[in-house]
Amino acid sequence: MRVFLCLLSALALCQAAYDYKQVLRDSLLFYEAQRSGRLPADQKVTWRKDSALNDQGEQGQDLTGGYFDAGDFVKFGFPMAYTATVLAWGLIDFEAGYSSAGALDDGRKAVKWATDYFIKAHTSQNEFYGQVGQGDVDHAYWGRPEDMTMARPAYKIDTSRPGSDLAGETAAALAAASIVFKNVDGTYSNNLLTHARQLFDFANNYRGKYSDSITDARNFYASADYRDELVWAAAWLYRATNDNSYLNTAESLYNEFGLQNWGGGLNWDSKVSGVQVLLAKLTNKQEYKDTIQSYVNYLINNQQKTPKGLLYIDMWGTLRHAANAAFIMLEAADLGLSASSYRQFAQTQIDYALGDGGRSFVCGFGSNPPTRPHHRSSSCPPAPATCDWNTFNSPDPNYNVLSGALVGGPDQNDNYVDDRSDYVHNEVATDYNAGFQSALAALVALGY
Repeated sequence: MRVFLCLLSALALCQAAYDYKQVLRDSLLFYEAQRSGRLPADQKVTWRKDSALNDQGEQGQDLTGGYFDAGDFVKFGFPMAYTATVLAWGLIDFEAGYSSAGALDDGRKAVKWATDYFIKAHTSQNEFYGQVGQGDVDHAYWGRPEDMTMARPAYKIDTSRPGSDLAGETAAALAAASIVFKNVDGTYSNNLLTHARQLFDFANNYRGKYSDSITDARNFYASADYRDELVWAAAWLYRATNDNSYLNTAESLYNEFGLQNWGGGLNWDSKVSGVQVLLAKLTNKQEYKDTIQSYVNYLINNQQKTPKGLLYIDMWGTLRHAANAAFIMLEAADLGLSASSYRQFAQTQIDYALGDGGRSFVCGFGSNPPTRPHHRSSSCPPAPATCDWNTFNSPDPNYNVLSGALVGGPDQNDNYVDDRSDYVHNEVATDYNAGFQSALAALVALGY
């Protein structure tokens, strides 16, 4: 393990062994590689081209755009909305990190690529398209997104098939994004807020889990509960509007649902720790601070770790969970909670992914990075060369470097093999990079 110098100040500034600014910029390139739809003139990832230009709703509504979810080409709205919320959160609280890395404009564009799509998908006040593409059909294809010919059905929630978690998370994303754009594009910011308010009302008035309505999502992103997203959305709407009715709703639902007794965590399905950090920031109430502090202390002192020190929260996307935890720790530190120790521990988790685990787990960065991520488009050579399951089975590295992508990560004993077929440890996903990128922005903002 490397030795680094820590200045034991209030900021616990630790000399970085890695170029966090570069990784932050690279992570934004990963989001460019995931773009669906018609690509802009300033697209940096030039091996990607326009794709899925016929994505549409039941009445022919334009549903082009948004992000492909992972190594596949389904647009799963629930994790995409979570991704947008967490990216926006990092831009709001650690804008200085983006500015210092020369990445502020690209950071905003990454959020807007999602929110532009959500506005399209919100086809009427109580109707929202939450998925385009059919999971199993999509996954049976290995090739370029530009060459897809399979049917891409669109699935929606409405008053008869509700989805409070999906509508609530999307409301949170739009509300958070409205803050990002408030002083950049006021008209766009107001439009985001209008859609956020409507989606929250839809989520709150017609309750149910989205994966009971969009059943194709059940095998991929089944929701455990919708109640945390209702509180999350209300809290973000309060932060965006300063309208006390949203804070009253958030706190009242928080108590009604007993969120203080839920297990902590922040990921595409659970927003509990995010809710607590946000409510602590918005109200300065000790009860929220105490709950988040006890969760973070549990992670540091009691959570299972690999021999080399990575938080081992779940076998799927170990690095994603550790990065999400790091981001929560950095947010908690900003509330004045054990700032020095929380920041130091958060840094160890990010540094594990960048090389302290014995190698880099970020494509295109550092020492011995992954070269065979489970990711279709980057594995393919340029058209018109063939790209199919023989490409998938090839031992060769992916043809294109998927710069900035965080892979799933090691097992509980730090073991990892760079194998394209191992989607547990070697797939990438938009939600994997979200907390990771926001944590990087925090570390840069702190001057690490």
